[in-house]
Amino acid sequence: MFKTAAQEQLLPGDTLQQKWEFAQAAGYDAIELRAKGDLHFASRLPELKQALADGVVMPTVCVEMLHFFGAFDPDLRRDAIEQMKSQLSVIAEIGGRGAQTPASYGMFSSRLPPFEAPRSAEEDREVLLGGLTELGEHAKKEGVQLYLEPLNRYEDHMVNRLEQAAELLATVGLDSVKIGIDSYHMNIEEADPAASVLKYADYIGHAQVSDSNRFQPGAGHLDWQAWLSALHAISYDGYLAAECRLTGDPVDAVRSIPGFLRGAGA
Repeated sequence: MFKTAAQEQLLPGDTLQQKWEFAQAAGYDAIELRAKGDLHFASRLPELKQALADGVVMPTVCVEMLHFFGAFDPDLRRDAIEQMKSQLSVIAEIGGRGAQTPASYGMFSSRLPPFEAPRSAEEDREVLLGGLTELGEHAKKEGVQLYLEPLNRYEDHMVNRLEQAAELLATVGLDSVKIGIDSYHMNIEEADPAASVLKYADYIGHAQVSDSNRFQPGAGHLDWQAWLSALHAISYDGYLAAECRLTGDPVDAVRSIPGFLRGAGA
């Protein structure tokens, strides 16, 4: 049976300890943290250390910023890399597994006007490889992993499918850099999401879950049995972290996720 986590903003409660109390009662095994820019995550270290001392399980963190390491602007790229290095160091300090980030978000889409990116595909690749290498080396030094998340074609023009992420990771050649898969994006981009999980098993390090409509698992039409069976087949031992919107009563919705995943094969 897979371990499940909920991102902290989904859980009721004013403190991580209160959120953890709810999460455990609902059947979760962990909380996935969120990390804003401006070194905000590092400023939370006293809070995180106290939560850890109180038994809160926090294995992963997902970045929450407006720019990422694949940004067009070099100053924004440099800032994103420094932010991610800090987040990797903080998650390491509280005994976590790693940090997840996309290459970019909402920066450009080749599927919408003006259709022509301001940077060539070759330049994109150079930027991505440089950022992944620098972050991967930092993650290795800290003893954690960086998870590269492919986003759908409307949110990122560079890394949409596991195939693209795996090719970059193979070139980088660091075990500290893995793919962070997301069931929502895979449902849009992968011809066969389960087959992609099997094909790129060696590169998968983390998994986030939401349904086909971005709501909680069970609220859409994603083939959960096939997707989860594929993760079983590759002996995935990480967490299934809920990163989703909630439809219906939010407390009932977030409470339903562990039970739904167990019933679907997790």
